[in-house]
Amino acid sequence: MMKQGLIFLSFLSLFFYHSIAATIVAHSPAQAPAKAEAEAPVAAKAEPPVATKAEPPVATKAEPPATKAETPAKAPTSSHPVVEPPSEVPLVQAPPHKALAGPTDVSKILEKAGSFSVFIRLLKSTSVSIQIENQLNVSNTLTIFAPTNGAFSTLKAGTLNTLSTEQKVQLVQYHILPTMVSLQNFQTLSNPVRTQASNTNDYPLNVTVEGNYVNISTGIVNTTISGTVYEDNQLAIYKVDKVLLPLGIFAPRPKSLAPSPTPLLKPKKETNSSTSSSSSDDSDSPVGGAAAEVHASDALGVNKNGLVNIGVAVVSVISMWVQF
Repeated sequence: MMKQGLIFLSFLSLFFYHSIAATIVAHSPAQAPAKAEAEAPVAAKAEPPVATKAEPPVATKAEPPATKAETPAKAPTSSHPVVEPPSEVPLVQAPPHKALAGPTDVSKILEKAGSFSVFIRLLKSTSVSIQIENQLNVSNTLTIFAPTNGAFSTLKAGTLNTLSTEQKVQLVQYHILPTMVSLQNFQTLSNPVRTQASNTNDYPLNVTVEGNYVNISTGIVNTTISGTVYEDNQLAIYKVDKVLLPLGIFAPRPKSLAPSPTPLLKPKKETNSSTSSSSSDDSDSPVGGAAAEVHASDALGVNKNGLVNIGVAVVSVISMWVQF
């Protein structure tokens, strides 16, 4: 009887447990939406939506369709070429430390720079390149004006072939100054500038500076330094676009004028009376032969006009021959 009572109580407790759990589950979903609905109006009242005015769209300018890039207008060209200031940056850079094996080789520098083959050939054929090497070897300083191949092409055909060996040497040395001059120091030179050619009288060279331009005048050719080929503390090589022609070789010489012909004057004619009287006098004279000789010598004398009286001499000789 006791066991049945315990079993009945356990079933009854289980029944109440399940019924309570079902009640809780049934009421919990309904309360959640109600609570949410109750809180929703409060939240809406707390923060009412702010109406903002819609901004009109900003009208943008329509960009024109892309066209081809316009090329800048070219500057009007003139008959005279535009000369640019010389570049201070050397075409051939000097080594940071000069090798102690030997002096700077000018021919190799010009070969490396390019466009100087004609001037290199002149340096070697005249042996001036050896002179330059010897001068640099004893710590002398030099400045060289190197004409380009284009400069030599402007000369009259066969100009170099008409020069003697000595003239070619003078021509090359005319392009060399015995001191090293930087671009900034050309304005300190006094004209005429001394070159390694014979003298400044026959080989004058004038150098003037106008702004950034270094002008060179020989009396025949005017040009400017167009760039720096090489520069160190001992040697400076500058590029020029014309060959420096010295007056001592290329100065125009006046043409010799042919002597004007001397007009020939006719000898004076002697009258017949004077001729006959002279003949009679000579025949009556005991020394007719001597008189005839004297008369002949007088006839061969010079008249007023400086001409020989040939006619009178012939007459005198005939009269002397008749007497004999």
